[in-house]
Amino acid sequence: MAFQCQRDSYAREFSTVVVACCPTELPALAGEDPKAARRGFRVVLEDTLLFPEGGGQPDDRGTIDDVPVLRVTRRGAEADHFTEMPLAPGSQVCVRVDWERRFDHMQQHSGQHLITAVAEQLFGLKTTSWELGRLRSAIELDSPSVTAEQVAAIEQSVNEKIRARLMIIKILGTEKGKKNKTNLLFLAGQRVLKWVERSHESEKALTSLLKCGAEDHVQVVTKLQSSVKLLQKNNLNLLRDLAVHVARSLRADPDWGGVVALHRKDGDSEFMNIIANEVGAEDTLLFLTVGDEKGAGLFLLAGPPETVETLGPRVAEVLEGKGAGKKGRYQGKAAKMGRRMEAQALLQKHARLRGLEG
Repeated sequence: MAFQCQRDSYAREFSTVVVACCPTELPALAGEDPKAARRGFRVVLEDTLLFPEGGGQPDDRGTIDDVPVLRVTRRGAEADHFTEMPLAPGSQVCVRVDWERRFDHMQQHSGQHLITAVAEQLFGLKTTSWELGRLRSAIELDSPSVTAEQVAAIEQSVNEKIRARLMIIKILGTEKGKKNKTNLLFLAGQRVLKWVERSHESEKALTSLLKCGAEDHVQVVTKLQSSVKLLQKNNLNLLRDLAVHVARSLRADPDWGGVVALHRKDGDSEFMNIIANEVGAEDTLLFLTVGDEKGAGLFLLAGPPETVETLGPRVAEVLEGKGAGKKGRYQGKAAKMGRRMEAQALLQKHARLRGLEG
């Protein structure tokens, strides 16, 4: 059975009758947790203006007597409309389609047919499937690769076949698909104009930030990337030197022994590991932390292997984090760095019991 939406894809409003309405669990919407269940109703109409998902095309959205339709799926010869409010069986209702969404889907679908035909005609590239995405669509071609020259030729040929006042098409490129397949990414109709608008806004923002014309964006960003890499390298060298200095200072402290703790707001895992390497004492528990004292951060516990293996998970639990370790080291992420003094107290208590502290 062909639905009204298939017989007249340009119709925006349609009258029909409710056949059935029963309580059900609403299917998860795109982006929702699949396990998140919501109670609602499954409504069946004599005919429908709302396209049920299928054939690579998402379902329509719209209303039935102003009741929003959240999902439309096909069940045999019928279409199931999912709503949060019931509709009386036998009642005459007015179905309205979300035209902006429908017309966008029509443009992408028509664009897919045209691209598919041209790709096969020019290069023998057969379409095995396609997907209509929220922002861009993809055509799966039965080929392990498609060259940039082929993409350009397909786009040129497609647009040559399009006449005035009909949609335009932009092919964005390709990406690796399933085994021996290539996905051809494209936009059609209004999506091309929206893409151009977004690109133009980004170009204006970059022009303002980079203080140069659009034609110089790539050159300026390339220079900035080189500068950032040099700064990162210099910063890493300084951080390593600082870590070595901190380690030697800790080792030379008269109070060295038992549990030695150190916290720095700045630093990273490498910073802590360098300190642990330089200290290299297996008769002491070294507890290092970096990060915001009121937020999250990183931690490292080093010392006697058996002790670290026992206390590492307990420290992670106190800091509400998680970690892993081996050979006398346990490190990970901490969600509550503000609890590090509690973790330190735990270590000191263990050290006293084990005789690591006087």
